[in-house]
Amino acid sequence: MKTGDDWGEEREKLVDSLVSRGYLSDEKVKDAMLSVPRHEFIPEEERMHAYRDTPLTIGSGQTISAPHMVAIMTEEVDAGRDSRILEIGAGSGYQAAVLAEIASEGEVVTLERIKELADYARMNLERLGYGNVEVICGEGTRGYRVKAPYDRIIVTAAAPRIPEALIEQLKERGRMLIPVGGKLMQTLMLVEKKYGGVVKKEICGCVFVPLIGEEGW
Repeated sequence: MKTGDDWGEEREKLVDSLVSRGYLSDEKVKDAMLSVPRHEFIPEEERMHAYRDTPLTIGSGQTISAPHMVAIMTEEVDAGRDSRILEIGAGSGYQAAVLAEIASEGEVVTLERIKELADYARMNLERLGYGNVEVICGEGTRGYRVKAPYDRIIVTAAAPRIPEALIEQLKERGRMLIPVGGKLMQTLMLVEKKYGGVVKKEICGCVFVPLIGEEGW
């Protein structure tokens, strides 16, 4: 079993592959994905696959997203160094860590409805020193009003529609990434709040686990 920096070469190969296949071009996202040890957010039995471009099981019927989808979503949400970011669906904490690397002078609030996963994500993030991430166990479709409004919102579960609570908690000129559609296939949507209204743009097809909650499934 590899540990620590022994995974660095595999991580570099993965990032180079994402760049060559057109999934990754932003230098700050590239640097973040090179910095975050994906294997540390994956159960021991799955770690041999940590740097393959594929989703992996993390327990409780949930998955860690494929790296190409993490790259796409992180580039499209376009967070800044001092952004306040809300993530819906912490999973094991990997996406939050990538966002935290970029928003190094901001903060990431990540919600996870499954307590065991929330605890797992919190343990992973604390162990790796991500002090600018707060993990909350809670229902994601209602967002987290305590820290609202947010510069950026990223949803890593599939919604039948865009929850109104998340739109309300997005700042003016803020950006949100959310998969919208059915339970088997969705479209990744970029939502921008402009002049009191909402502008939507389709990014690509995707497949995520369902977003469970009041405004979800």
